[in-house]
Amino acid sequence: MKPQDVVILLKIASLKGVPFFQSDIAEELHISKSELSESLNRSVFAGLMMPDKRNVMNLGLIEFLKGGLRYVFPAEPGKKVKGIATAHSAPPLNKTIVSEKDVYVWPYAKGDKMGQAIEPLYKLLPEVAANDKELYELLALTDALRVGRAREKALAAELLEKKIMSYAG
Repeated sequence: MKPQDVVILLKIASLKGVPFFQSDIAEELHISKSELSESLNRSVFAGLMMPDKRNVMNLGLIEFLKGGLRYVFPAEPGKKVKGIATAHSAPPLNKTIVSEKDVYVWPYAKGDKMGQAIEPLYKLLPEVAANDKELYELLALTDALRVGRAREKALAAELLEKKIMSYAG
């Protein structure tokens, strides 16, 4: 798996079963069509996507995010930079967890927050997230699983599971 595979899976899950064109997903995520196709093949092989490449295996994705994400794609807060809030500093966790001391951001020149840098799952993620509220929340929750403390991880896992399972209909 590659980091963008997680982003692609979350994007497709967030579509709630609405039919899509792969070219539209590639454009929205700022990746090439061939990169998207390779990602979908990896996700099918990993058991995270149905062979039709249209439907995410929600339970498998939840299990991977909760149990494996932080080991496969770890992140460590870096230096203070301008960016877009992520992890517990972003919605929906920032409504429950308030921390002025530990603000986490994806580095992004057009961002509106100062905080410790968290390397996004792929370079153009801040730009993508700025245009897709639902995906942004899912990605912020996944970052909480990557860098959060026990309470943050538990809340993020619970919210991710509820969101992803609600997409299944």
